[in-house]
Amino acid sequence: MSDEKKLSDDLEDMIGSAKDGAKKAADKAGEFAEEAKEKAKEFASEAKEAANEFAGDAKVILSDGKNVAIIAHMTLIGWIIALVMNSNNKTEYGSFYIRQMLGLLLLGVLSFIPIPFVNLIIYVLVVVLWVMSLISALGGTKKPVFLFGEQFQDWFKSF
Repeated sequence: MSDEKKLSDDLEDMIGSAKDGAKKAADKAGEFAEEAKEKAKEFASEAKEAANEFAGDAKVILSDGKNVAIIAHMTLIGWIIALVMNSNNKTEYGSFYIRQMLGLLLLGVLSFIPIPFVNLIIYVLVVVLWVMSLISALGGTKKPVFLFGEQFQDWFKSF
């Protein structure tokens, strides 16, 4: 019987140790869960701040006339998109380059005149003026194109 009692005592000690171990594990799991909740709250807060900052930056970028000016230089479709973008949030910088590009687009139409040498000269002039205008737009300066820039600003005031 003493062997049975000894086995019974050993079994009870093992069960007690297992219960203590399970209780310690549950306590550790609870601590880990609380710690994970805190970290998740911190992460969510930081993510929300970053999203708000990004949204603010996006609004600033979209409202910036420089983007409108650059888009206006990208063919007739780009000019139309820039015109729509600028109508939502009108900036003087964007309007300046919309007027410049409208003038250059109309001048480019003249390059289709069927006079062989004249249309080549007009085409080269339009390409050079377009490159100069694009460089100014990328640089962030309002610089009228050579020869016609001031006239474009006067003629297309409504844009």
